[in-house]
Formats: sequence, structure tokens, C-alpha cells
Amino acid sequence: MRFLHTADWHIGRRLHGFDLTEEQKNAFLQIQKIALVENVDGVIIAGDLYDRSLPAEDSVGLLNSMIEKLNLTDKLPIYAISGNHDSAQRLSTGTKWFKQTNFYLHTQLKEAFEPVELPNTQVFMLPYFEIFEAQQYFNDDSIKDLDQAFKLIITEMKAAFDPKKFHLLVAHFFADGSATTESESKLRIGGLGAVPISLFKDFDYVALGHLHGKDALQTDHARYSGSPLKFSLSEANQKKGVYIIDTDPFKLTFKPIKPIRDVHSLTDSFNNLTDKAFYQKLACQDFFGITLTDETLIPNAMARLRQIYPNIIALNWENGYAAALDYHGEKGQEIRQKDPMTLLTEFYEKVANEPLTSQQEKWAKAALKKASQPKDGGHN
Repeated sequence: MRFLHTADWHIGRRLHGFDLTEEQKNAFLQIQKIALVENVDGVIIAGDLYDRSLPAEDSVGLLNSMIEKLNLTDKLPIYAISGNHDSAQRLSTGTKWFKQTNFYLHTQLKEAFEPVELPNTQVFMLPYFEIFEAQQYFNDDSIKDLDQAFKLIITEMKAAFDPKKFHLLVAHFFADGSATTESESKLRIGGLGAVPISLFKDFDYVALGHLHGKDALQTDHARYSGSPLKFSLSEANQKKGVYIIDTDPFKLTFKPIKPIRDVHSLTDSFNNLTDKAFYQKLACQDFFGITLTDETLIPNAMARLRQIYPNIIALNWENGYAAALDYHGEKGQEIRQKDPMTLLTEFYEKVANEPLTSQQEKWAKAALKKASQPKDGGHN
């Protein structure tokens, strides 16, 4: 059989305040096309369909339309699970009759032990779960960590194995040894601690969700599909897409997705970045994280850069502001004991790497004098 493996759609997500709705629609259309061109037997969505447990109405409508197109229009079976960003309770609404159209959505731990039976494949679907859910299911309060929980879960799953079939697991967790990026949740919250991938050696393939890079885990029979879009600057160099899984003979094929607006990281001087000869070679409508190498203050840097790069998601200085914040390691009390003019002068020199001019010093003294004058007739 042939499946398409995707995950971490995060419908409703924003990128540093920028709306990603059009990007998410575009990515979905590419996923849909790949599924049809590759003539897959089903689409796997390994968790985090939404970006938050209480999604906005627009996000609900968008995801619903995507599922309808795949399942009702294209007649493709869907094998989906809830992730740590989803509300299992809300996502599960309607699941009892979804199966009538071969839309399998598992949101509860107990459902993981009921595989979807296909002609030559068993699809086990393990949604994100908290430790207390494993304690309740197994009626065992001694379960304190994921290792214990997963050992019990895998043992029960294996009891349902049909030895004549391919065993596929869909799951949403952090596999021990995986590489992470800034856009993923902290990994030691609830059920997102590291799980030894060796526990899953008896499965023929483990379709994972949670980490956003397809190369986060390099094993022959367990992979993260990665997210369809780049959700942080730390993902700028990642290739986004989906996996096509062939079960007999087993084969993995990565299919890339091209974004409307890509994410880039630029490190250069202000003059170079605003030089037409430099920026005309770039897709300036893309998302950019910019690091300035200038050692002097650039007035209105963000506003001026946005005239060329309208979708800046981060602006930092390689030197200057970041260094100024350290303030020589002085303690708060030592700083408060200094004269305001001395503090201002030291701060400016730290940021701009040059002293105040005589005119700037006059302006600064006048401003400080005015700020220190009592208000309301001399009463503070």
C-alpha cells in the first residue's frame, strides 16, 4: 500500500504576527495534489492539526474544508491523531460517524489499541497523551514517566499484531536523540519528554509528528514528516514537504512543498542591505530575519528596512544593542548610584562605539533637566 505522511499543520498559526492563512492554504493544495498524483491509499496526519486547543472560528472552517476536500471530494482515507496543540475533546466531536467515510481520527489513548485493519496493513494510531491518562487506562498509579507508559502501550499493541500484515504506527511525541527548533514546544512538559525510539523496533514504520524538521530523526523506519511551513527563523534552512510511504517493498520518498513566501536569515550591514544591487536579487516579499553588523546606531532601522523588506520577522544587531544590555556586568544598585548624565553617556558610547557630540550632550542635559523639574506647582 502507499500512504502520504504529513503532520503539524498548526492551522491558525502566525509567524511573528504575520497571518499565514494563505500560506497554509497553498501548502494544503500542494499536499492534496501530491496525494492524487502519487495515487496514495490514504493520508496520515500525525497530530497538531490546530495551533491551539481553542482555535478561532476561521481556523476551524479552514481545517474542515481541507478535510472535506481530501476525504469527501477526493475519496481518500485519512488517518489522523490529536497532538499536544490540539484539544482532544473538541477535535473528537463527530468521530463516531467519521469512519463511515474512512476518516479515522483518534484522540483518546484507549483508541490506540484498536488498529484500522486494511488488506495488508494494520494502522495503529497513538494520540498525544498525558501520564495521568496512562495511569487511568492501565489502572496503575505507579506509572511516573513515559518510558513506563510506552512499554505498556507497545506491549498491548503488539498483542493485536497480525503477523501477515505491515504494522504502521502514527504517533505524536519527542523521540530521544531528535533535533529541535525554536518553533516547537518545550519538550519536558507533560507527555512530551523523550521516548527511546528503540521501543518501536517491532513496527515496520512509525509516522511521527511534533518536531517540525524532516531530518530531526534519522532512522530507517521512523521519521518526522516535519511541518508543511516554516514556523520560525530557526527553520530557515529546512526543506519542507511530505513523505510517501510504500509498504511492499518498503520505500520512503520525500516530496517537497514550495511556499508562497519563504523564510530567510540575513546578516549584513545596513548599507549593503539597502543597496539596490544587493536586494534586487532577493525575493523581498519573503519573510526575513535580519541581523545588522553595523557598530553604530542606525536611526529608524526597522522602518527604513521595511520599505524594502516589508515582512521582517526579527531585527537584531550583531554588535551594539545586545552588548549594551550587559552593561559591564554591573549590579542594579551600582547603576542606580550613578548620575543620569553619566549613565546616558556610557550607554550611548556602548551602543554607538563613539562619544556624544557636544550638541548631543547639550540636548541630553536639557532633556534631563526638564525631566527632573517638579510638576503641579512644585509638588511631586
